[in-house]
Amino acid sequence: MKNEETTTNTADYQQRTLDSMCINESQLKHPWWHNFKYLLAGSLLGIIFYKAEIISWFRIQEMFRFQSFHMYGVIGSAVIVGIISVQVIKRTGVKTIYGEDIEFHPKSFNKGQIFGGVLFGCGWAMTGACPGPLFAQIGSGAMVVIISLLSAIAGTWVYGLLRDKLPH
Repeated sequence: MKNEETTTNTADYQQRTLDSMCINESQLKHPWWHNFKYLLAGSLLGIIFYKAEIISWFRIQEMFRFQSFHMYGVIGSAVIVGIISVQVIKRTGVKTIYGEDIEFHPKSFNKGQIFGGVLFGCGWAMTGACPGPLFAQIGSGAMVVIISLLSAIAGTWVYGLLRDKLPH
């Protein structure tokens, strides 16, 4: 077992702690029924995904075959909205709805992101599902996607077991 003092002094360990925890997690304690707002937001997002055909296996296949701009437009729009939102938060000092500060930490690039991105893309292309829309696909009646959901959970579990042994 490694000495904790040695482990905490490495840049790799410091980077991993930022990756493995939510640095903007609220320190406030809320009653359990407060989580219904997330259920409502998730349900609304699922409806939007369904209506915009983002969860359509055929739309996803069109994207990977370069036959349609639909998904590229959706993803590109999301990236642009994300960039603008982060800049607004940074420049205006917007706080959470509970008045807490929002922190941004720089992320460093590593070769594992290339391998992970390729693996993610291959899985997305084969199954027609990525983690966000999985639940919307199941909710729309595509029950075969439960296999993709269970596979994603299993993959996350295996990664958690092997994380310390993998290059980052």
